[in-house]
Amino acid sequence: MKFVDEAFIDIAAGDGGNGCVSFRHEKYKEFGGPNGGGGGRGGHVWAVADPNLNTLVDYRFSRRHEAGRGEHGMGSDMFGAMGHDVVLKMPVGTILTDAETGEVLYELLQPGEKILIAKGGDGGFGNMRFKSSVNRAPRQKTPGWPGEKKSLKLELKVLADVGLLGMPNAGKSTLIAAVSNARPKIADYPFTTLHPNLGVVRVGPEQSFVIADVPGLIEGAAEGAGLGHQFLRHLQRTRLLLHIVDLAPFDETVDPVAQAKAIVGELKKYDKELFDKPRWLVLNKLDMVPADERAARVKDFVKRFKHKGPVFEISALTREGCEHLVQAVYQHIRAQQVAEQPPAEVDPRFAGGDNPAP
Repeated sequence: MKFVDEAFIDIAAGDGGNGCVSFRHEKYKEFGGPNGGGGGRGGHVWAVADPNLNTLVDYRFSRRHEAGRGEHGMGSDMFGAMGHDVVLKMPVGTILTDAETGEVLYELLQPGEKILIAKGGDGGFGNMRFKSSVNRAPRQKTPGWPGEKKSLKLELKVLADVGLLGMPNAGKSTLIAAVSNARPKIADYPFTTLHPNLGVVRVGPEQSFVIADVPGLIEGAAEGAGLGHQFLRHLQRTRLLLHIVDLAPFDETVDPVAQAKAIVGELKKYDKELFDKPRWLVLNKLDMVPADERAARVKDFVKRFKHKGPVFEISALTREGCEHLVQAVYQHIRAQQVAEQPPAEVDPRFAGGDNPAP
């Protein structure tokens, strides 16, 4: 299935039905009075976060979505039926923006979350609504109100705890396959990954986190070069970035330090907040470096790159060092989650630390 993380749609809630002017006509009953009913409400348009979806491809070729209009009121005190609602299922993490103004209107962040994105118009009043002691034969009615109409931009930002960052062929897909349940395409040529991959990393019973792999970046990505810039938005909601570096590139003339610095520069150009996120350095492909050269090569890289955060040495292919990395990542994420939890409410009877009176 083609991965689509951006789409434009037009939505229209249903118009309300018109009210009715009618009078009761019964044999032997003179001046029966008004009995015109009101119109039905127009249908709403809802957006629902569906955890079973991971792409907006359904909206790439289905742009117009209209709810049903309310039926008109009728005589004999009959009110019009409501118009049918439209429910649009979207992936968790979808942002709905006004296509004309660019204003963010809604965000779907929780599985099953349901948001009213276009309200149906109210039905008009029939003449029975205007009956009073001084107006016993009203001939007034009101039309139904129009439903809301909007043009929306849908943008998907995947919800992941950890994001993988690096050049093409740095080993990101191999790493996510080694530590999670994701099974991305892996090959020995650049740009094998064409769309984000999500994987769940199981650390222990009821202990897990979500990791995201996006297409590799190249120099000039912030200006549109390569594929990775299209998917950097998927890293904006992560808690931690893992910068994967190929310590043993096929081309010996390539300097891993220069490549790593280029990635950091592109990250800063794209989004300062993304650049400021916690970022750990993961030196990959140690299995391709002779054992007696590893320590010297790692030391040289760290010294020239001047990285201030944690540094991990792994081989995603042989899984050497991966367990240590996973445990450290989980502890970091867990600490952030605990820090974000609101403080527990304290019963005022125990605030002073004394036992309550019996």
